Amino acid sequence: MQNKFFYDEPNATSQLASSLLYLLPSSTHIPIVFLCIGTDRSTGDSLGPLVGTMLEQKGILPFLVYGTLKDPIHAVNLEDRLKDIHQQHKRAFIIAVDACLGRVKNVGMVTIEKGPIKPGAAVNKNLPSVGDAHITGIVNVSGFMEFFVLQNTRLHLVMSMAETIATGIYEAGIQLKKHQRLASLQTNELKYKLFE
Repeated sequence: MQNKFFYDEPNATSQLASSLLYLLPSSTHIPIVFLCIGTDRSTGDSLGPLVGTMLEQKGILPFLVYGTLKDPIHAVNLEDRLKDIHQQHKRAFIIAVDACLGRVKNVGMVTIEKGPIKPGAAVNKNLPSVGDAHITGIVNVSGFMEFFVLQNTRLHLVMSMAETIATGIYEAGIQLKKHQRLASLQTNELKYKLFE
């Protein structure tokens, strides 16, 4: 399973979808939450809310989505929103989506991995670790004046990366729905045979 790829690779969305399906819990009773972190006040940091907004526009998914351009989850409200999510969705499997900075040669790279991320680390913010898994997109270069770099990231790159990530998540959602429907049919068929 390849968990790192560039957003503009020909099969980037299908790679993300298969990587995501591999990480998801097998139980259909565990709510899956996408927590899209960032703010629309900074171009580079708008990756998460853009993904959240695009997912909302794509239609019904077997996932819950928090963090959009209209209602962003950022440094100021992250802890409160996390508490709300944990109260509303017991035992939820949370996938954090966030922008990050990296090396020049890795700008445009999307990574999907098991385990939490530490949002705000690039700009020295002390925020709680988030997620059972995470998707990050390297939107610009780290190492110098990170806040300024995030503010001056090209919107075209961030929009394109967000579209790849959102489409990959949507594809995973369609495949998961098919799998759940098939599992439900098999369960019903088994029940029917037992009562014959």
